Amino acid sequence: MVGRGRGSEGSEASRQAAGIPGITPTEEKDGNLPDIVNSGSLHEFLVHLHERHGPVVSFWFGRRLVVSLGTVDVLKQHINPNQTSDPFETMLKSLLRYQSGDGNVSENFTRKKLYENGVANSLKSNFALLLKLSKELLDKWLSYPESQHVPLCQHMLGFAMKSVTRMVMGSTFEDDQEVIRFQKNHGIVWSEIGKGFLDGSLDKSTTRKKQYEDALMQLESILKKIIKERKGRNFSQYIFIDSLVQGNLNDQQILEDSMIFSLASCIITAKLCTWAICFLTTSEEVQKKLCEEIDQVLGKDPVTPEKIEQLRYCRQVLCETVRTAKLTPVSARLQVTEGKIDKFVIPRETLVLYALGVVLQDPSTWPSPYKFDPDRFDDASIRKTFSLLGFSGTQECPELRFAYTVSTVLLSVLVRSLHLLPVEGQAVEAKYELVTSAKEEAWISVSKRH
Repeated sequence: MVGRGRGSEGSEASRQAAGIPGITPTEEKDGNLPDIVNSGSLHEFLVHLHERHGPVVSFWFGRRLVVSLGTVDVLKQHINPNQTSDPFETMLKSLLRYQSGDGNVSENFTRKKLYENGVANSLKSNFALLLKLSKELLDKWLSYPESQHVPLCQHMLGFAMKSVTRMVMGSTFEDDQEVIRFQKNHGIVWSEIGKGFLDGSLDKSTTRKKQYEDALMQLESILKKIIKERKGRNFSQYIFIDSLVQGNLNDQQILEDSMIFSLASCIITAKLCTWAICFLTTSEEVQKKLCEEIDQVLGKDPVTPEKIEQLRYCRQVLCETVRTAKLTPVSARLQVTEGKIDKFVIPRETLVLYALGVVLQDPSTWPSPYKFDPDRFDDASIRKTFSLLGFSGTQECPELRFAYTVSTVLLSVLVRSLHLLPVEGQAVEAKYELVTSAKEEAWISVSKRH
C-alpha cells in the first residue's frame, strides 16, 4: 500500500491521521510536497512542522501518510535496538526503487554482519593507501602560497572519491580516468536521489530522467564487472565488495548493496571531512587540543588502525561535526505492525521519519545547540543519546563508520602539519538534503605549523 487516496476511501485516510497533529494535504496528488519544496528542504519543513505541532507530527507524501518524530523521548519509544535494517539505507533503497533489501530478520542480520566485516576488512587492508592519499593532499596544500584560498568541498570530494572507490571497488580505480568517470556519474545520480526525489520534477523532465537513468546504468555496469571479477578468486587487497561476494547473497542483492554503499559512503565521507575541517577553522582552541592529542598518542609516527581507538578527542570532534552540521538530517522506517507513540496510534504501513536534524538542535538535549563544542561528548549520557540516534556505537550506519575512520586518518595527517584557517567574511551556509552539504564552495586557507 502506498498510502490511500482521498477518493473513495477518503474518510479512512483522514481518519488514519486523526489524532496525530499535523497538516492536511495541500494537493490531491502531491500531498504536502509543494509545502516541502517551499520550505527549501525536507529538514526545514520538519523544523517548522515540529515547532508548530510538537514532537509527533503527520503530513502527506503524495497520497501516503507520513509521521515524523522530533525529540529524543519519542524516538526512544520507536527505535528498536534489535532492528537490523538501516534506516538511512532503507531510504536510499526506496529512492533507487530497489526491492531486494526487505528481507526477514535473520537475512537482515546476516547482511549487517557482512557489511560490518566488509567495512572493517577493507579499511584494514587499505590503510596504507588511505595514509598515502592523505599525505598527497597534505603535500598539495603545503605547496600553495600561504595566502591562497583552498576550495575545500572540491578537494574533499576528490579525496573521498579516490579513497572510497579504491577501498570499496578495488584496483580498477587506480586509473584516475575511472575515478573521474565514476565521480561524474555519481554526481548525476546523487543530485537526484540526494534531494530525496522531493521535488518530483525528475519525472517531469525527460532529458534529466534519461541522464539519471544512463548514469545509474553506467555505475551498475562497472559494479557488475567488478563483482564478476571478484567471484571465486582471492586477491591480495581486500575490498568491501569481497564481503558481499563471499556472503550468501544473490547477484541482484550484491549489486544493490554495493551500489548503495558506494554512493552513500562517497558522499558521507566527503561531507564529514568538509564539515570537520570547516568547523576546525572556526576554533583555534579545538585545533590546538586535537593537535596535542595527535602528538601525544602518535608521537612522530603515522596513525595505525590500533591507534585510532585512542584518538578519543578526534572522535569527539567528528561526532560534534555530525551533530552541528546535521550531517544526515532525516532517516526513515516503515511501520511494519501497528504501533503506539505517546498517546498516538501509528497505523501499519505508515512511513515513519526520524527528524534527526530537529533532534540534533534541540536545546533540551544539547545545551547551546548551535555551538561547535566537541567537549560535550565527554558526557556519557550525551554519547549514549548520540548512539541511540544511530550516529555511533552498534546502531551507526556502516557508511558512517567507514567515514569516521577515513576522516580520522585525514585529520591526523593534516592537523599535525597545518593550521587550518577561515577565509575572512565567508559564512558557509548549509544545504539540507539526505546528506548535508555547503550551499556554495567553502574556502579555507592553510599555514604551516612550525
